[in-house]
Amino acid sequence: MLPVHPQRSTSPWRLAFAEFRKNKLAITSVIFLFFVTALCILAPWLTSWDPVKINIRFINKGPSAEHWLGTDKGGRDIVARLLYGGRTTLWICFSISLIVTSLGTLVGSIAGYFGGRVDSWLMRFTDLVLIFPFLVFVIVLKAIFPDTGISIFIIVVSILGWGGTARLVRSKILAEKENEYVLAAVSIGCKPSIIIMKHLLPNVITTIIVQAILIVAGMITVETGLSYLGFGVPANIPSWGNMMSDAISPEVIKNQWWVWLPSGILITATILAINFLGEGMKDAFNTKK
Repeated sequence: MLPVHPQRSTSPWRLAFAEFRKNKLAITSVIFLFFVTALCILAPWLTSWDPVKINIRFINKGPSAEHWLGTDKGGRDIVARLLYGGRTTLWICFSISLIVTSLGTLVGSIAGYFGGRVDSWLMRFTDLVLIFPFLVFVIVLKAIFPDTGISIFIIVVSILGWGGTARLVRSKILAEKENEYVLAAVSIGCKPSIIIMKHLLPNVITTIIVQAILIVAGMITVETGLSYLGFGVPANIPSWGNMMSDAISPEVIKNQWWVWLPSGILITATILAINFLGEGMKDAFNTKK
């Protein structure tokens, strides 16, 4: 008789991927986001127009063969500003998401694992971050340092944005650390850092990934809103938010739709795609269905 080999169990990641592929909306969102990101990265090779240089010969020109989506009040090509602005906006949002997720995971995992006084102190500090008047702080900072660059913007938003992630990770760690494999690791003398890194975080990583994706969508909204109000990305750097700031003028809204409508549509579509992707991953990793 031939030896009977036990059938290998399918990994949770493989099962989640198979479930994710069934979600047509999420797959379409992935394709759209990949397409937009690729266009923004390849901006220098896709357009020869300078997104910053002012050209008085082409001020407020409508769409044409030379400028597919027209020009703005500085004579700058809208397509070029969309592509280069996308690089800025996406870089800012991905950077903030990475920092926020890292800080939130660090604080939440420590608070959830150790509990007691450590948990109490860290959560009170987290509460302070959550209730801090974010918009007021950014406005005051911009007033004090009017020439702040992108790096300062990323740091400020990241420092004030990790509270929600910390609470989410803490709740997951609190539930996960009651399992027997954690008690077994403690009983054989594993260090807390080893238990957190090798046992707890791998079992809550799916929640962290989904949260990080949703944070990117939220940060696009933050960047757009602050830049629209004049407190975000410096005006001399193209971004989707800075493009929307031109829509403050009623004249532009009524008669120059090409200045603000393309960026508005792109921002909305990107945020929706990221949210659909996040929801698709949340459903795929949901083992309680």
